[in-house]
Amino acid sequence: MSDKHLSSQFDSELTGVSNRVMKMGGLVEAQIRTAVQALSQFSVELADQVTATESQVNAMEVEIDHDLSSIIARRQPTARDLRLLIAISKATANLERAGDEADKIARMVKSIIESGASRALPASDLRVAADLASSLLRKSLDAFARLDANIALTILKEDNAIDREFDGFVRKLITYMMEDPRTISPSLDLLFLAKAIERIGDHAKNIAEFTIYIVKGEDVRHTPLAQIESVIR
Repeated sequence: MSDKHLSSQFDSELTGVSNRVMKMGGLVEAQIRTAVQALSQFSVELADQVTATESQVNAMEVEIDHDLSSIIARRQPTARDLRLLIAISKATANLERAGDEADKIARMVKSIIESGASRALPASDLRVAADLASSLLRKSLDAFARLDANIALTILKEDNAIDREFDGFVRKLITYMMEDPRTISPSLDLLFLAKAIERIGDHAKNIAEFTIYIVKGEDVRHTPLAQIESVIR
């Protein structure tokens, strides 16, 4: 079998795995959007839709990891291709965890509904942070699909906006709890939701970092932003 034929087969397998990652990413994006809608509308039905998708996302992660292990064992990829395969595996794991956070949001929404907690609390304020997190995940998948380090860099910068929203929301919840101790329990539920949203943004950021790793061959995790910018330039 010619080297050209082997290379063609390898490229085809990579394309197949990458397409499944994008499909998985689409499912997770839908989970997040539905979870946010469930929170906004206090809807048990929408929360149940999120939970129902969770098993499908988990199954896709297992299938993709199996295919990646098979490719590595059979193809013995070069350094750059191996970086790509490792990054795909890590990105898939982060997508699965983002889906887990969406499922946590859905389950907490159901718990809040069932407890009859007051809707006077600022649950709607979470929508801004949730929309930012969902947008960030969508952009990170686009950067990953295009192997675009510049888009990945903008995602690392935008993650700070979610952190600021989270900090502001925590301050608001503390005010509610100080003014009315009866709001402490539902406020803690909302804090749990806010933390889940923040983690979705973190997973989007991680995928962006893996994109830079593939393109530049540099591991930029835990690296100052200014240093990452110099790597990309």
